Amino acid sequence: MKKRLLTLLLAAAVMISLIPVTAGAASMYIIPDSNTRKLTWDELMEYQYDTLKYAFNEIYARHGYKFNYGSPCYNWFTLMPWYTPNESESPTNHHETYSQCSKIENENVDLIKEVRRYMKAHNWLNPHGKGMPTPPAQNVDTPRGFRFVNLKAKQKLPVYSAPSTYAFRANNGKATCSTNDQVFALGFDNGWMLILYEANLAGQYRVGYVYNAKGDTASLPRLSWDNIRARVLEGVSLTDDPALTGASMTWLPAGTEVTYLTTMYNSSGWDYVETQINGQVARGFVPSGSLDISANEVDEMVPTDEMVPVDGTNNG
Repeated sequence: MKKRLLTLLLAAAVMISLIPVTAGAASMYIIPDSNTRKLTWDELMEYQYDTLKYAFNEIYARHGYKFNYGSPCYNWFTLMPWYTPNESESPTNHHETYSQCSKIENENVDLIKEVRRYMKAHNWLNPHGKGMPTPPAQNVDTPRGFRFVNLKAKQKLPVYSAPSTYAFRANNGKATCSTNDQVFALGFDNGWMLILYEANLAGQYRVGYVYNAKGDTASLPRLSWDNIRARVLEGVSLTDDPALTGASMTWLPAGTEVTYLTTMYNSSGWDYVETQINGQVARGFVPSGSLDISANEVDEMVPTDEMVPVDGTNNG
């Protein structure tokens, strides 16, 4: 039988699994590109004084700065799925972190601190300026294998339920992902990136496909599916949100034929399937156990009399 994507998911220990994501949805970072771009005095003056404290610590946090347990920065950055503390550091020796910072990052740290000193000296804390990111919905049960992906900010990406511009698109055909928000990715399917993202302010999440997303995606794997024909045992909802709400995309009556792709896991098992919604191809999730697939599984081995040598000739 073909190796299922589950093998990849279980083997990828570096990927995020079963984490309750409580980090900022309006922006995963306070200043997303403070590690690659020189900041300016004027733009920093638009922030609240207190927020700027987190902004320069964010630069260090990218490199694993180990904050004191229980401190405000500890409490904030440990919520960020991109933050991994450097356990080899001591609370009083951060040489490793400092040595990893680039010239731009060091200059930005110095500038942020200078702006803070100026604001404090002039008793202008800018309470109505840019504040901390707004936390998203709580207890997001991210399926194993989806990991935070660092995408270039300010992209608005159309999201389709399957890897095609002809596929079903949620939100009345307007589903869109903002890369200013947190985005998790599983891998690529024919050039399309399979992602999980927060779909709206009400806290619904969505799994879908985007194309030509700019960012740090080179390490994402190429996905493959089982593509087994199956039937729905009892009527069940198809969802594109296995992480939080389970909101229904459509209802699949008993006996509906679908294509089983793989099984994914968070605190529950989810069978990822392909079907149709209003005549358009669509992919989504049903709870594991909803499908009759056992009779349709086939052995991966090609019959001996059909095997072809690796040189492309047939010596039979």
